[in-house]
Amino acid sequence: MPHLEAVNTPPTRADVWNVSNVHCGVHYQVLAEAEPDLLCRALNLFALQCLTPQQVNVQRMDDLLSIDIVIDGLSWHRAQVIAEKLRNLISVCSVELQAADSVWVDATQATG
Repeated sequence: MPHLEAVNTPPTRADVWNVSNVHCGVHYQVLAEAEPDLLCRALNLFALQCLTPQQVNVQRMDDLLSIDIVIDGLSWHRAQVIAEKLRNLISVCSVELQAADSVWVDATQATG
């Protein structure tokens, strides 16, 4: 019987679509209707692929949610496929995808 661990971190999933693709960091900007389960459904698309975002920022503006997700370790093709899956979620109005280089400035650099 395997030893039970408090935290079991799975290995990073290989990009089987094209292992020769260079991995990069990406930034998703999602605008969606403010539904109670939307954030769970959106983040589940990453969890299903054993991916953990580096940063997630959510703001509610009246009846809309603005969701920013930064994640690295993806090929551009894989990032685009996940963006399409996000676009197909009920309540999602738009999804923008861009390279994450210098998208968010470290909070210590921004204040000083």
